[in-house]
Amino acid sequence: MKEMFKVKVNIQPYTLNFKFDAGTSRGVLRKKETYIIGIQSDTFPGVSGLGEAGPLKGLSRDDRPDFMSKAKVIIEKVEGLSFAEDWQEILLAIQELPQIDELPSLRFGLETAFLDLIHGGKRKIFSCGFYDQRQAIPINGLIWMGDKKFMKEQIKQKLEEGFDCIKMKIGALDFDLECQLLEMIRNRYSAQEISLRVDANGAFNLQEALGKLNILSQYDIHSIEQPIKPGNTAEMAYLCQHSPVPIALDEELIGVTHVNDKRALLDQTKPAYLILKPSLLGGIAATREWIDIAENTGIGWWMTSALESNIGLNAIAQFASSLMPILPQGLGTGQLYRNNFSSPLTITNGSLSYEPQKPWSIPHLFPSGFQ
Repeated sequence: MKEMFKVKVNIQPYTLNFKFDAGTSRGVLRKKETYIIGIQSDTFPGVSGLGEAGPLKGLSRDDRPDFMSKAKVIIEKVEGLSFAEDWQEILLAIQELPQIDELPSLRFGLETAFLDLIHGGKRKIFSCGFYDQRQAIPINGLIWMGDKKFMKEQIKQKLEEGFDCIKMKIGALDFDLECQLLEMIRNRYSAQEISLRVDANGAFNLQEALGKLNILSQYDIHSIEQPIKPGNTAEMAYLCQHSPVPIALDEELIGVTHVNDKRALLDQTKPAYLILKPSLLGGIAATREWIDIAENTGIGWWMTSALESNIGLNAIAQFASSLMPILPQGLGTGQLYRNNFSSPLTITNGSLSYEPQKPWSIPHLFPSGFQ
């Protein structure tokens, strides 16, 4: 019979401040509100598991003013349960919590905090090459929107840093300017040397989308994320069928929680790729469902952070590594903030790695006794 344990859970808000104005087609980001979760148990004395619930403003299902009050109700239920020291059973128990589907980022934060706890509070979430063997994960270099000079400087910096996969946010500036920047890269580097991804965040309207996709195809684009707003399933299916640029679904996946609905969406749209953000999709188990369906139908995927701190980023990186991904992942967001938590996460030559000689430094967010 498996030994059961009970837990004490704390949750604290934390504001992450961007180093610059981060432009997207949904507006400019200057700060990110997130929530750090700490879990302890008498079964694991002196150990704290950490997780992060990071709703994304204007996008997450749990971007709501009553997030904290809802979270505390769920946390009370967690503290009333007993858990087996088995990660799969823990994920199942969290999945079955009442109202947990309303707060997908909280589900992910609880999952990862529990897994950290049972692995000894060493910020280990999964047994994986990234954590155990220090295997680096290739990632894309992200280019944020801004004026032409700012974007050119970002592109130059990413190329100098050794990235061979560049992702550029498009859709809010002058389209001709965006094309000029893509052309600038292509004039210097072939598609074999530099892979180009673009992310429209749903910025194109239905009438113009195919025409813009035809223009973008001149630059040997690897893929475009979410060219039109989510919820236009028939139109998205048409674009996926006719676009000369492979289409990746991102926002389209948010809020689709039942496995049959997931399968139906992908059967109808048939995208080339999925962009998977565990904080927005409902955590580890929910993201695994998307991956299983995608791989059974020949759809590629990569995982992306949703602007979490290094606590959430570390969990997503380990999750991705445990699945042995083929494509570069979207895990380069740890350097965006002035007040991120110091961590072993390091970006070198276009890859994210875990360097254990660099310590974690977590501010004292929790009551005395939490580590």
